[in-house]
Amino acid sequence: MKNILVTIPVSQKQRKDLEQEGASVRYRLGEALPSGRGGALPFPDLLSADMVTEEDIAWADAILGNVRPEILKGAKKLKWLQTSSAGVEFYTAPGTMPEGAVLTNATGAYGLAISEHMLGMLLMIYKKLELYRDAQLKEDWAGQGEVRTLLGATVLIMGMGDIGGSFGKLCKAMGAYVIGLRRRDGSKPGYADEVRLTGKLDELLPRADVVAVTLPGTPETRGMLDKERIGRMKPGAVVLNVGRGYIIDTEALCDALESGHIGGAGLDVTEPEPLPKGHRLWGLPTAVVTPHVSGGYHLYETHQRIVDIFTENLSRFLSGGELKNLVDFETGYRKL
Repeated sequence: MKNILVTIPVSQKQRKDLEQEGASVRYRLGEALPSGRGGALPFPDLLSADMVTEEDIAWADAILGNVRPEILKGAKKLKWLQTSSAGVEFYTAPGTMPEGAVLTNATGAYGLAISEHMLGMLLMIYKKLELYRDAQLKEDWAGQGEVRTLLGATVLIMGMGDIGGSFGKLCKAMGAYVIGLRRRDGSKPGYADEVRLTGKLDELLPRADVVAVTLPGTPETRGMLDKERIGRMKPGAVVLNVGRGYIIDTEALCDALESGHIGGAGLDVTEPEPLPKGHRLWGLPTAVVTPHVSGGYHLYETHQRIVDIFTENLSRFLSGGELKNLVDFETGYRKL
């Protein structure tokens, strides 16, 4: 008998899918989704990540959801943690996970939602819709000047995983020249015109009209786009960040936006986060800032994909098979 702790919201249908594993599994299930598309109804045994107790952790053989890392110290039985996020840096620090427990992430769930969010921010900046929105609030009927197109633009994507790949496909479909940046050699996907290794970043930045950051948070990516590298960027380039806020030097980016060296920034993550009231980034007219909402459960398909990944992995876990999306604790990336 395996004890499975599920801390994410689940619908009635998703609950039934999980319970198909039969009598070999006991569940403590997450809170219900609102009634509607998910078909959820209230459950008597509601859990959410901030409600998880030390007793719940000690009970569990496997967990689905991003529980507080510090509470895992009491996870004596835990064999497997499946995060509901693609980023897992909170769980890879030495001593966080119990010895022998494996970690898997939700890579594959977020590409659709986040890539569309990125494209929306980019087009907003390219067509100056953020400036028109500001003008609308002032009841100012005036043109905002020349706009740009993705047709023929060079897009540098830092990170060629599910999210970066999905964004690359969208840009390619709109006529952009796409350069992918990755850590190690690999095959060139169809959406990429070039694939380069991270060591070539300094050479690529002056070429790019758009620099899109989809990298996870690791010691190697922290501060990757510092003041010097922001200065190397092509004048007027647009920066997008959906990875982690600390990958980009926030103050250097603000300086570059204020000077006009950077033509715009679409940021779903910031450093610090949440972005405090009064921070100058809020008031920069060419910055589009959203509060880390491109993923999460805002798109129904994302939530369903997270549950699907867990359901497949649960079947493998119970049968002794190899799990999908295993994370390498040393690199913080999914094992290939």
